Amino acid sequence: MINYTIAKTQTDLEGILSLQNKNLSQRLTKEEIESQGFVTVKHNYDQIKKLNHLEKHLIAKDAEKVIGYVLAMTKESKTELPILIPMFDIFSKLLYLGKIIADHHFIVVGQVCIDKNYRSRGIFDQCYQQYKNYYRNKYDFAITEIVSTNTRSLKAHKRIGFEEIHSYKSPDNIEWIIVLWDWRKV
Repeated sequence: MINYTIAKTQTDLEGILSLQNKNLSQRLTKEEIESQGFVTVKHNYDQIKKLNHLEKHLIAKDAEKVIGYVLAMTKESKTELPILIPMFDIFSKLLYLGKIIADHHFIVVGQVCIDKNYRSRGIFDQCYQQYKNYYRNKYDFAITEIVSTNTRSLKAHKRIGFEEIHSYKSPDNIEWIIVLWDWRKV
């Protein structure tokens, strides 16, 4: 039975990092990247712990094994991962509903990943539903960016309610799609 909860222990955080490490794009074959998706940012233990201190990460566990996660980031965590600063900078310029995104109350999905042995079982959707339930009374929406070549992730995010609101090219010429899931919409 899959249990959905927040990351509470060192073992939980280490489980996130282990799953992340297995799904980094540089560790996967081209075929795996195309069919299964991938994660792009690698965190260290101190980073994942500090982020979890600001807002808790949502995890899915099978017994004690972390088999899925949705990371939580806030405006305050902008400087924790320098690779994500361009995304936060865009939030200070991009409008949503006539207001600059940075002026909204939002949570950033720092990353989402499901163990390959547990995919296509609804765990992705359930992780996000639990994430929404946990944060919807505190934040208006969740927002994240997805590299345009990660088509599996883009489709999965759109399926559960994220909408594309912007795209841009980073300084290293990679196209990123910003998606937002407005929890105020019914």
